[in-house]
Amino acid sequence: MGLFSAIKQGLSKTREAILGEIQGILGNGKVTDELLEQLEEHLIQADVGTEAAFALADALRENALGKSLSQAQIMQILRDEAGRLLSDPPVFALQGKPHVILVIGVNGAGKTTTIGKLAHRFKSEGKKVLVAAGDTFRAAAIEQLETWADRAGAEFVRHQEGSDPAAVAYDACEAGVARGCDVVIIDTAGRLHNKEHLMEELRKVVRVMRKLDVAYPHDIWLVIDGNTGQNTINQTKVFHQSFPLTGLVVTKLDGTARGGSILAIASQLKIPIRWVGMGEKVDQLVPFTKAEYIDGLFENALEQK
Repeated sequence: MGLFSAIKQGLSKTREAILGEIQGILGNGKVTDELLEQLEEHLIQADVGTEAAFALADALRENALGKSLSQAQIMQILRDEAGRLLSDPPVFALQGKPHVILVIGVNGAGKTTTIGKLAHRFKSEGKKVLVAAGDTFRAAAIEQLETWADRAGAEFVRHQEGSDPAAVAYDACEAGVARGCDVVIIDTAGRLHNKEHLMEELRKVVRVMRKLDVAYPHDIWLVIDGNTGQNTINQTKVFHQSFPLTGLVVTKLDGTARGGSILAIASQLKIPIRWVGMGEKVDQLVPFTKAEYIDGLFENALEQK
């Protein structure tokens, strides 16, 4: 499945939820303040976020208030403004040998699956990959990750359940150097209900890794569940306050009507979205690009009369 078709298909429910209602609100009449208020309310309810909803409505207010425009013309204004809110992530490049990526996020967001998909992708590019089981708290987390690493053909580092996650990360970085790996991907726990303890544990992981190399980790990627909508903003803020996140991975966009939360993330947090998950298969993690997302969100909308 190609990149465009994967994102387009994955955003189908989001597209229907957002655009179907918008087209009903707009009708074929004049753009009025009352109509724009309804539009803002709908966009907020659709998890686009307050700031993004206001920005989209303001774009219409500036360009269409008091005018009778076709739905296609109005959708073009919304599309252009959505594009302005988003940006493409910086070009990804390996910064060391190994390039160390720390993957964080709450339990259930899809960290294990994401790490498996990342390992598969890097391996398919000819890189030597090592995966480390840094979530030593959750039962079966180590075994699940090992299964994904085997499937991807990646090296694997693990300790016993209940071990110190920082020790796992340290050993993984050492092993990555010794084995000549290009990429080391380290899993972490995600017990957000005990927020302060979790954050301190993650800070310790980073401190211990930096005893080997002050550049570690080169990237800290937060995995967030696209189904949680506006709650992703709150989760991301909690992590970003403790760590300089270098990228986001938005999972489970296939089958959700809350894919508009990407607009909320982009407008409020200014953290690059690196990857989007579009299914459970090992190859269904695709690089995020603004153009593909906007095309997927507004696909067919400009054809309306």
